Order: sequence, then C-alpha cells, then structure tokens
Amino acid sequence: MIRVLLAEDQALVRGALSALLSLEEDLEVVGAAPDGEAAWALVQNLGPDVLVTDIEMPRLSGLDLAARVAQQAPQTRVVIVTTFGRGGYLRRALEVGARGYLLKDAPASDLADAIRRVHAGGGRWTRGWPPKPGASATP
Repeated sequence: MIRVLLAEDQALVRGALSALLSLEEDLEVVGAAPDGEAAWALVQNLGPDVLVTDIEMPRLSGLDLAARVAQQAPQTRVVIVTTFGRGGYLRRALEVGARGYLLKDAPASDLADAIRRVHAGGGRWTRGWPPKPGASATP
C-alpha cells in the first residue's frame, strides 16, 4: 500500500483528489492539508511515501514544501499537481527535488500512475515536457 499525503488549499479540489485516490486499491490517503505548513507537519508526523502538492498555497508554497521535504524528509517523494504548465515552474520543481509534475487538467488516471511511478523510484512529468527546441520554457 502506497501512503499518500495531499496538500491543496482549495477544499473542493482537496476532497476530490482524496476521493479519487481512495478508489485505487494500492493507494491510501493518510492525510490532507490546506496549506504548506500544515502539510509539512503531517509529513513529519505521518511519514507518507508520496506527497501530492499544489504549487500555490498559503503559508508555504508547494515548491518550498517540496524543497523542505527533499532536504529533511527524503524518504517522502513529491508529486506536484498544478494549473501552471509553464516550463519555468517545472524546471523549478525539478531543482527542488520533485519527482513528478502534472497539470490539473490531466486525466485522473495520470495522477494514480504518477504516484505509483514516483513511489517506485521513477518520475512522471506532464505531457509536452520537455518543450520542443525553440519553444518558450519560462514561467
């Protein structure tokens, strides 16, 4: 069983993600946080296998949270789920140690697949990455 922690400031989205992931037989949502600081506390207390986090959140951004997790709780792997599809955000996510990056408009099955791949030691990146040569990759 893969233990998953969710960090998402929008309650409706957080609940929907939890409900979707709970349908997967091999995934267990062990907690959900409305902001980055609350998520960090849960990472420390629960020791999830995978943290799924939004980028823009109050009190601590998803990118700052991912960096903190990579430095202080490296056993937890990070998947970022966001509306921001610009290459600069993806590049920053890579720099801070995220192992996955998906857009919120991706099919629901992509998130479960990303969690499984990241948990197994791989990565899962949004479709269309890396950008084609000559394409803009800035936020």
